[in-house]
Amino acid sequence: MVALAIVLDVAFHSGGETVVNAAELAERTGMARRTLEPLLQALSRERLLDSTRGPHGGYRLGRTARLIKVSEAISVGLNSLDESAHDLSGRLHRAVIEPLWNEFDAALLALAESLTIEDLLKRAAKAGLRKPVTDPLNFVI
Repeated sequence: MVALAIVLDVAFHSGGETVVNAAELAERTGMARRTLEPLLQALSRERLLDSTRGPHGGYRLGRTARLIKVSEAISVGLNSLDESAHDLSGRLHRAVIEPLWNEFDAALLALAESLTIEDLLKRAAKAGLRKPVTDPLNFVI
């Protein structure tokens, strides 16, 4: 969820020459920067985000929103988890919980494969959220 929230926030708040820096992202999402940094790096490695270094650096989408599947962001997030922290065992877990979780995974993956970041941006617009103006105003007479 965090990786998806990051990609959607960057898609919503970046554009043109505007990038989203980690501090802004942390403030808007209410997450600590140290929580976001590893995910930002993983999302950049997978080319979902494009990073720019320097004092005016930040992140923008690595490709157009209609080409980024929700499943890609979820996959990066899941691959970034520390699996050893959630290592459960036992007969009930192996016989019931693991197969159930696999069913959940398959259903979620099917839905996530059918959605793009552009679809989520459309949902945001439908909910009344408006993207900030990111392109500089150009007055020509």
